Amino acid sequence: MRFADVTRRLAGLGGAKWAVYSEARARIAKGSDIIEMTIGEPDVPVPADLVSATVDALHAGRTAYSNGRGEAALLDALAARYSARWPRRFIPENFLTFPGTQTALYACIAAMAEAGDEVLVGDPMYATYEGVIRASGAEVVPVPLRAEHGFRMQAADLAARITPRSRAILLTSPHNPTGAILTKQDLQAIGELAMAHDLWILSDEVYEELVFDGVAYTSPLALPEIADRVVSVASISKSHAAPGFRSGWCVGPEAFCAALLPLSETMLFGNQPFIADMTTKAIRDGSSVAAEMTGRFQARARRLAERVTAATTLNVAMPEAGMFCLIETTATGMAGEAYAWDLLDHGVAVMPGTSFGDGLHHWVRVALTIEDSAFDHAVERIIRHARAHGAVRQEEAV
Repeated sequence: MRFADVTRRLAGLGGAKWAVYSEARARIAKGSDIIEMTIGEPDVPVPADLVSATVDALHAGRTAYSNGRGEAALLDALAARYSARWPRRFIPENFLTFPGTQTALYACIAAMAEAGDEVLVGDPMYATYEGVIRASGAEVVPVPLRAEHGFRMQAADLAARITPRSRAILLTSPHNPTGAILTKQDLQAIGELAMAHDLWILSDEVYEELVFDGVAYTSPLALPEIADRVVSVASISKSHAAPGFRSGWCVGPEAFCAALLPLSETMLFGNQPFIADMTTKAIRDGSSVAAEMTGRFQARARRLAERVTAATTLNVAMPEAGMFCLIETTATGMAGEAYAWDLLDHGVAVMPGTSFGDGLHHWVRVALTIEDSAFDHAVERIIRHARAHGAVRQEEAV
């Protein structure tokens, strides 16, 4: 039997990236003592009022078909939220709703690029980005995000990789897996390149409400000079601790959303009305859990950095937002992939940095989403493991 070429383009880009996570789950099921620090699920349940809103909508019969753009009340709520957030007026025609950020990314890339085109994206990158780009037929062009620049995309690195085939720049800010945030100056420089080369900017902003204290955040949506070429995607998965509801959206120019609408209608005809009703409440009321989650994640990142750097020669990159922290593994003599598998044998599951691109060859990603006692226990195991592999400070070795 013959398969479409998309299956070849996506081969190896699915579950293979999550092999350590899958193995950890399998060992736990067999009774192994392993602390999971792999995936980024919120550390609290879905707020009770959002569950109630969903159930109420179901009982009210909100189970009929929707439409390709989304339910009117949700579109109104999104327009009001973004108009209050950024110095622009947004209207319902600036939005389309989707089942989560992932679907929105897939659709937006499909509308921006195709076979023969190129999409520029920071390396490291979220694990599914390569897949959503390749699915369109376009080629992935990695732009290095360097530790010495705080893992923020630099305009010079981007400019060096732009070609006549370039069609879009995929940004993530706050970034997964590094937790870095692009500054206004970064975005302005990137925007100038986008205007000069007629490129789309697609900005994944799912972590927007998990920015740490003392850190400034802005979006390319806030820059009027590039408003006609910026599309953003987001969801309630992280901000409202509701990943399983799969409720997201894209926001962009009216012309873009109008062009994307037939694709959305072909794919899925919007999100379910009962979930749209819950999401409308979530957007209008704001998150009741984001601030406390963010405080816990920042505190855990700080404890991890302080304890590990005090006791070992491992390097911890402090994030500015999000649910993750990075540990550089060079001091152990192991690259990130080998380190993650070896650490799994010592009772802690983390993600190899190479699951997010070649730029994290000597790093691992650590989730900050487990409760404090388990988190602290895992940190002690990481320290013991590092010492066993010679990553010990000189004063402790004598």
